[in-house]
Amino acid sequence: MNTAAYVYIPDELRAKIPALYATERNPDATAWVRLFTPDSSWTWYVVEYDGDDTCFGYVEGHAKELGYFLLSDIACARGRLGLPVERDLFFTPRPLFEVRARHERRGT
Repeated sequence: MNTAAYVYIPDELRAKIPALYATERNPDATAWVRLFTPDSSWTWYVVEYDGDDTCFGYVEGHAKELGYFLLSDIACARGRLGLPVERDLFFTPRPLFEVRARHERRGT
């Protein structure tokens, strides 16, 4: 297993996050993990996970979109001040539509 997975997806969540493609017909899919750059505006929400490196979820970076991303790429990413991506330890899993609506209201 990819070592970045241990940093970003703790054991207690790993078993709960659906496999890739498991929620594609579910409009109420859950965002399980929030990752963010503390010194820039990028945020990733993990909705599905292959158990190794690939995730599907909601990404806010240059655009707001659903897509696939690799934990190994995120582990290498740095913000403007060189800080690494962190997992939001206080994030509570919630329906993806709530996450998207909250960001739309804030305009971020």
